[in-house]
Amino acid sequence: MRILIVSDTHGYDDNFLKVLKKTGEPDLLIHAGDLCGLENYMDSYVSCEVKMVSGNNDFSPRLKREEVFDVDGIGFLVVHGHREQVYYGIDNLVYKGLEYGVDVVVCGHTHKPFVEFDDQSGIYVVNPGSLTYPRQFNRKPSFILADIDRQGEIHFTINYL
Repeated sequence: MRILIVSDTHGYDDNFLKVLKKTGEPDLLIHAGDLCGLENYMDSYVSCEVKMVSGNNDFSPRLKREEVFDVDGIGFLVVHGHREQVYYGIDNLVYKGLEYGVDVVVCGHTHKPFVEFDDQSGIYVVNPGSLTYPRQFNRKPSFILADIDRQGEIHFTINYL
């Protein structure tokens, strides 16, 4: 199972389409918010299931604040991160993950990619960064590919355009 995780496209689909060309069709697409209108088109770009949440720049009633779902026995929570104050660390995201009983919390908002594992809770917190306005040191648009292997283990890779 291959999952493409993106965030903070801010209404621009050029780099997202480049990612699809580079990676091919995923089995699941997760967008962690700040679509800024792209929520109306995401479903047309891929034939797989799409999970999207609202960011601080999204006002569409189509988007939920958070999504909780299961993929091959792995629980996911997707939020944008601004309500959980992701700029101050991952603690609030871990607490929310514990509240929902998930294994992975996906967020965006910071425009900086990271994959962190909280040893105490056993929860991964992942942020794909931004495909449009990256803020990390190299300023390259970023996304995450998550693969669930045959043993049911999940592996995350941060990728850059």
